[in-house]
Amino acid sequence: MSVQVQEHDGAQAARHFHPGGAADGARQFNDVSYTSDDGLTLYARDYPGHSGPARLPVICIHGLTRNSGDFDELAPWIAGQGRRVLALDVRGRGQSARDPDPAHYNPAVYAGDVIKLAHDLGIERAVFVGTSMGGIITMTLALRRLKLIAAAVLNDVGPVISQKGLSRIATYAGKGATMMTWEQAAEYMRDINQPAFPSNDMTEWNKWARRAFSENDAGQLVLHYDPNIALPLQTGKLKPSSWMSRLAFRRLARNRPTLLVRGSLSDLVEQEQASYMQRAAPTMQYAEVPGVGHAPMLTEAPARQAIERFLGQVD
Repeated sequence: MSVQVQEHDGAQAARHFHPGGAADGARQFNDVSYTSDDGLTLYARDYPGHSGPARLPVICIHGLTRNSGDFDELAPWIAGQGRRVLALDVRGRGQSARDPDPAHYNPAVYAGDVIKLAHDLGIERAVFVGTSMGGIITMTLALRRLKLIAAAVLNDVGPVISQKGLSRIATYAGKGATMMTWEQAAEYMRDINQPAFPSNDMTEWNKWARRAFSENDAGQLVLHYDPNIALPLQTGKLKPSSWMSRLAFRRLARNRPTLLVRGSLSDLVEQEQASYMQRAAPTMQYAEVPGVGHAPMLTEAPARQAIERFLGQVD
């Protein structure tokens, strides 16, 4: 086992990504550093649950260009219900190392990293919360290590996704952005995300900026990911669907409790794709977040209520 854990005050760490964050953001978490099978140093936030009867942990996996900071409100809320929560930085994002071989930026490798973390921490089963790419990783895990998944929340993603959403994401993912001020960074986040979150104000966009950007040695604000992560999207290797993705979804949703959370304005999982998922897995639970597009932050009341109900059904 090769895992290093360092305690941090959750409020201080949350301020780095999310100044003036939610009150529950003050909950303590640990930094976890572990080594992938191919030698990269990877990172996760570890929120310990309340003492009491042991409950299955939750593993949260973010979207394509995001990082563990996206769960800085959801993770402590779940931990407050007595569950340990791990929020990952997928390789190439956040505090995880960048891969010198861009070909490794694919769901199969990402899933292997998740398996390695679970193994190193002695986790045999967990509930997964996967946003966008994180949901694709979760479905990939269902093919490789189904026994690791006790239940899964797929946040605005599925085995069939809309080309409309993929094309939109391709307009900015991996293109790079350098800002001189946090105000500029917040405006950038607003400009690329406002159609999906029309009700957000500048205070909220500032939170998003603090999650998405970091300061480099020159004092510039740069996006907190390796631009090469977007190559599969830019080169057309990321398809709206495949027989493998549909197989992975069926293996997951027909064998494990599964909840789909969808933004009503989503251009990645439109009603057509959501209906396909419901037909392919009739027992899948479904929640829609009104007035939000791709992808809900899972802080919205309908999402929280659905997740709370769902977790209540899992030991």
